[in-house]
Amino acid sequence: MVGAISLLLASIGLYSVMSYAVSQRTQEIGLRMALGARSADMLLAVMQEGLRLIVPGLLAGSVIALAAGRIVGGMLVNVSAWDPITFLSAAAFLGLVAALASYLPAARATRVDPMVALRTE
Repeated sequence: MVGAISLLLASIGLYSVMSYAVSQRTQEIGLRMALGARSADMLLAVMQEGLRLIVPGLLAGSVIALAAGRIVGGMLVNVSAWDPITFLSAAAFLGLVAALASYLPAARATRVDPMVALRTE
C-alpha cells in the first residue's frame, strides 16, 4: 500500500512539473508551431524533457535498491534480493507511469493555438 501511494505521489509530482514547464513554454511552443513545427515534433520535445527527469531517477533508484537488497534480503519470500526480472519489471512499470505523466502535458502542448500563444504576452 505504501508503494502504491508513493507511486501516485511521484506521478502527480512529475505531472505537475511537466505541466508547469509546458505552461511556461506556451509562447515558445506557439512560435515554433507558427514557424512550421509539427505537432509530433512538439510532442517529442516535451516528452524528451520528461525523460531527462525520468531516466536519472530510475538509475538512482535501481542503484539504491541493489544496495538495499543486502539489508532486506532476509525478509524477502520466494524472491532473491538480486532478482533481475523483479528489478526490470519494477523499473519498466515506473518508467511507464512516468512516461504517461509526461505524455499528458505533452499532448496538451500539441494543441496550442499559435495565435493565442503569441498574443498572451
